[in-house]
Amino acid sequence: MENVINAQQITLGYGRDEPVISGVDMQIKPHEFVFITGKSGSGKSTILKSLYGDIVPLRGDLNVCGVNIKNISNANLNLLRRYLGIVFQDYRLINEWSIEKNVMLPLMIGGFSKGVCLKQAQKLLKHVNLLHKADKYPLELSGGEQQRAAMARALAHNPVMILADEPTGNLDEYSSELIWDLLKNAREHLGTTVVVVTHHIPPDISINYKHYFLESGVLYEVS
Repeated sequence: MENVINAQQITLGYGRDEPVISGVDMQIKPHEFVFITGKSGSGKSTILKSLYGDIVPLRGDLNVCGVNIKNISNANLNLLRRYLGIVFQDYRLINEWSIEKNVMLPLMIGGFSKGVCLKQAQKLLKHVNLLHKADKYPLELSGGEQQRAAMARALAHNPVMILADEPTGNLDEYSSELIWDLLKNAREHLGTTVVVVTHHIPPDISINYKHYFLESGVLYEVS
């Protein structure tokens, strides 16, 4: 595909009379690492929600991984989310499931065998230094550990693109460094496109990236 994301003059909001974002153009190619920054309340999370089909554009055209978001059907929404790994600011782990089963979830949805799901989950939990807590439940883990588990879950099915909302918001230094390393490695070694919404770009990120800045409902590309 030419672009993983192709947005043309999209307007986003939660009611037709009160758009949060207007006239956004954004083109993201495969394998790019992209930051979207802006102040709190600027609409960063609204853009991210549109990229995984949680909201649809009020106006304009939005295509993500070859799927038209504006007129998306339930079948195409399920297809889209198989291409995506999503890292939420509030983790969104299933509290009634073990950490291991949480990481297995995308593979279970994809119809993989239990053996494949288990092997991949254990591999990723080892990668995020949580294999020793595989049988624990989310509320038994610290915030940093939960986010690392959420990151492992996002990577489980080798997604085309990872969407991350403030992935290191209030994490300890160790967890923050690990999350950034995982995102960089996904792009460098797996060819994954990475889109991160955040207040600040880490000064030592050491990777080539594209930067969009959101202000007053308008998205600017920063050269």
